[in-house]
Amino acid sequence: MQVDRGAALDGPVDVRADARAAEDGGYDGFWVSEVAHDPFVGLAVAALATERVRLGTAIAVAFARTPMTTAAAADDLQALSGGRLVLGLGTQVKAHVTRRFSMPWSHPAARMREYVLALRAIWDTWHTGAPLAFRGEFYTHTLMTPVFTPPPHGFGPPPVLLAGVGETMTEVAGEVADGFLPHGFTTERYLREVSLPALERGRARTGRTLEGFVVAGSPMVAAGRTEEELAAATAAVRAQLAFYGSTPAYRPVLELHGWGELGERLHALSLRGRWEEMGRLLDDEVLDALAVVGRPEEAGREVVRRYGDLVDRISLATPRGADPGTTARVVAAVREAAG
Repeated sequence: MQVDRGAALDGPVDVRADARAAEDGGYDGFWVSEVAHDPFVGLAVAALATERVRLGTAIAVAFARTPMTTAAAADDLQALSGGRLVLGLGTQVKAHVTRRFSMPWSHPAARMREYVLALRAIWDTWHTGAPLAFRGEFYTHTLMTPVFTPPPHGFGPPPVLLAGVGETMTEVAGEVADGFLPHGFTTERYLREVSLPALERGRARTGRTLEGFVVAGSPMVAAGRTEEELAAATAAVRAQLAFYGSTPAYRPVLELHGWGELGERLHALSLRGRWEEMGRLLDDEVLDALAVVGRPEEAGREVVRRYGDLVDRISLATPRGADPGTTARVVAAVREAAG
């Protein structure tokens, strides 16, 4: 199991120092999410500041861009990084796609499937010279002249990992992607009983198994070296999980555990802007299923116990403001437990 590090969600656009710290700290990968900054810009500077670590988007919002714009950004990053890019894509939810990005939304799983196929067609044209003739229900790409064709860089297209929660999107990931990015709002049980079988069904559509397919997890972790630090981390993670739980798209995780009513209550509070009340609805049973909580060494061992046979790469999702020293001790425990 490879251990990765993510850039701070509220950090600066210039992540060079963070990326170098990940490389110097022995991490296997460095991921940038699309929150307050564009992940492609962040990874461009990270590519020039590092030499070894894999560089991933976790995630870039696919539907905020056309397949052509994403293909171009990813191809440039693949060249800049010397073939170290991992292109992680997700849909985001309808409200953000339509109201924040002002882009179309419909049939997200079918659209994402076609999106990845379009990316592969574009890259095939650039890397092999084959004519561009992609025609789908949502995207059409049939024009590529020499002046707009990027020069070959010799590293090939990057692997594509898709994010998902629901079974249909997860099956799409298994069918057309090179890997899967389970959302941090998940549980060991959900991964075993829902996500992995859906991935297997998707792979089976094209006569493949999960061999060579990458699952990159990011479990929520609340760790503390003192009672005060642990209490603060737990409260922060509880609030983050409540925010995620209010999103209807993530409801299947709660429903599997018989907590569907909790999702409805969280959603109702979110509509009224009562954010501070939401975390208190998550009791310890819910918290312990959705997050790893404990002292650093205990948390690290528990991460491996839960997810060691489920994921190939792991990046710990810690609360904002988490002490770097505490996180480092959790990571050390993960590495020791994973062998």
